[in-house]
Parts: sequence; structure tokens; C-alpha cells
Amino acid sequence: MDYLDAITLTGLTVFGRHGVFAHERENGQDFIVDLRLHLSVRQAAASDDVADTVHYGELAEKVAAVVAGEPVNLLETLATRIADMVLEDERIHGVEVTVHKPHAPIPLNFADVSVTVQRVSHVQREWSEG
Repeated sequence: MDYLDAITLTGLTVFGRHGVFAHERENGQDFIVDLRLHLSVRQAAASDDVADTVHYGELAEKVAAVVAGEPVNLLETLATRIADMVLEDERIHGVEVTVHKPHAPIPLNFADVSVTVQRVSHVQREWSEG
């Protein structure tokens, strides 16, 4: 199986209301999401048809809906929700999701806070374990 190919989406900026503190939930802030999908693009390359690959525009809208949706306390939870949603597409063998919170309530100068999760699809795990 040739799944060393990747589709990468970086810098998807979406307003959300995630955080431990009440003011984070009330005021909200921008979150930035980076995705790296692991899949085979062989069929799409041969057909030159978007139907044979992951439509990254549609995927971006789905990720934005998760970020703009139900608030969570932790970036870890948000990143895992995004990864789980991405892996609903059986063409995707694995995903790396980074969620950045550049305006986290830290009383010091800093550039960014982020959490990265890596997940492998259930189908891929069964194939590699079998």
C-alpha cells in the first residue's frame, strides 16, 4: 500500500470559544489549525479528478465547524476531535493535527502555544497488526 503521500493544510484560522477560563469561553479567540493527511494520491494523480482525492476545501470547512463548535477546555481535546473527524474518511490512513492558541492567557511574552496529535486510522491499524 502506498500511503507515504500527504496533503497538508496549514494556517486555517477559525474563531472559537475554547479554554479553561470563563473569559475564554465568553470572549473567544482565533485558533490556528495545521493538518497533514497521510494517504495515497495515486488514483487522483492518474485520473486528475478531485473526486478521487480529499477535497481540501471541503475538509477545511469541516475542521472549521469543529473549531467553531462546542467549546472544550483543552487543546488536546480539540485536536483529538479534529483528528477523529478527519479519519472518518476511509481514504486517509493517518493524520497529524496541530492546534495553535497564539493568544492563550499566559502573562508572559510568547509567540505560540500548540498541541499536536497524530492518529492512524482504525483500518490502517488492523492492516499493520494483521
